[in-house]
Amino acid sequence: MRTRPRSGRRVVVIGAGPGGLATAMLARAAGAEVTVIERGDRVGGRTAGIEQDGYVFDTGPTFFLYPEILREIFAACGRDLDIEVPMVRLDPMYRLLFEDGRRFDASADMERLKAEVARIDPADAAGVEPYFADNLRKFEAFRPILQKPFQNLGAFADPAMLKSLPMLRPWATVDSDLSRWFKNPLVRLAFSFQSKYLGMSPFKCPSLFTILAHIEYAHGVWHPIGGCNAIPRAMARVLADMGVEVRLSEAVEDMQFEGRRATGVRTAQGTYPADAVVVNADFAHAMKRLVPNRLRRRWTDERIDGKSFSCSTFMLYLGLDTTLPGLAHHTICLSREYDRNIREIEEGKAPTDPSIYVQNASVSDPTLAPPGHSALYVLVPVGNLRAGVDWQALAPSYRSMVLDRLAMFLGHDIRPHIRTERMLTPNDWEEMGIHLGATFNLAHNLGQMLHRRPRNRFEDVDGVYLTGGGTHPGSGLPTIFESARIATKLLARDIGLDASRVPESALAEAAE
Repeated sequence: MRTRPRSGRRVVVIGAGPGGLATAMLARAAGAEVTVIERGDRVGGRTAGIEQDGYVFDTGPTFFLYPEILREIFAACGRDLDIEVPMVRLDPMYRLLFEDGRRFDASADMERLKAEVARIDPADAAGVEPYFADNLRKFEAFRPILQKPFQNLGAFADPAMLKSLPMLRPWATVDSDLSRWFKNPLVRLAFSFQSKYLGMSPFKCPSLFTILAHIEYAHGVWHPIGGCNAIPRAMARVLADMGVEVRLSEAVEDMQFEGRRATGVRTAQGTYPADAVVVNADFAHAMKRLVPNRLRRRWTDERIDGKSFSCSTFMLYLGLDTTLPGLAHHTICLSREYDRNIREIEEGKAPTDPSIYVQNASVSDPTLAPPGHSALYVLVPVGNLRAGVDWQALAPSYRSMVLDRLAMFLGHDIRPHIRTERMLTPNDWEEMGIHLGATFNLAHNLGQMLHRRPRNRFEDVDGVYLTGGGTHPGSGLPTIFESARIATKLLARDIGLDASRVPESALAEAAE
């Protein structure tokens, strides 16, 4: 592989999650000597895989959206994403099951989609095309905003930003904005449950995020063969070919500073000098551990503790000795009292009648389980640890309740077919280094977006850059990859790398 000649500049990346790996790829393409340090025994972070008794599960993300960003990152490194990570586009993209027995199959085919809406409410079918027309305009207006850094308030003077502001509708939530096209609450739910990708409620999530459903329908829901964990594994292979060392099972113990400038990191194995340090670890957890509080002005421990964090998740990974051909690849089982369900999560509770997401990827990908078997992934959004729920005591009974509800939605009990199992609670997420077990990082409310989110060139100290869900633009694989492009462009310019090797669409030419 042809790579940029080495510049002598050194970049250390803390964390081998998707954002850290993407930053490492682009920084190496720009000419840096790059080392990635990961405390876990495999790459991927929350996007890693779980291999158990012949079954393969994604640990966290299972929806892969908008692959164009990652295609550009691979292309910048001389690789073809679609060769490195074979993918299939799903249709239907997912199935919604309502507790009253109705269902909704989400299809990118406009006529099929309108027919699905009409099965719930014939009058709302007329709103489908106007909804997509409006959200296409919104997406095109906001895409440049999500692709630029927000290093200071001057970013708001950018013409693209000023043009997009009227479409922001800051007084509206996702649910209230959707009411312009859909009167039936179940139809609105079908186009708003995606706010859960951000760990938020459609009744509080800013109206900007109606574009999430648009991205699914316009650009597809994709399944990488092998699961989403195949993406970071492919990135690690590319990094090895580029001469980048990824050091696994090695935790960073602290960051080294001269004054306010980071000069490297220290692990139990040694010290790694650096001209730039990229933090891809969970933001709140990493800042409290790695950067002394006395050096942080805006993001002190006290300020971090006062921020809003996303929900957590209760997880079951189930290897079954049967196939489930009637169960879609992605199925969302929606609680009858969805608004109460959301309130319980926001109060930090474990919902009493939860909504449940189920991935049955084996129907699309036979590599995930032995022949005739299924690898089932079950996720329940729950409150983070701030409210003090005792998950060690609750977990066994909560598991039983979740499986009971799943049997109700599916029409049969899967328990007799379980051959292997793993369970994760918010406590387990916290032990993995995720603050409060908040699996989607800082909440995505208006007070914690754009310039009010931790910045890609970290504002509190020099020489530190952020990537991942805790920084701008936010959570979700597409935006995490975008954060990597933004952070790498900034650091490349700052330390004298060849910034032209980082795709230009990653950074609008605007005030920094």
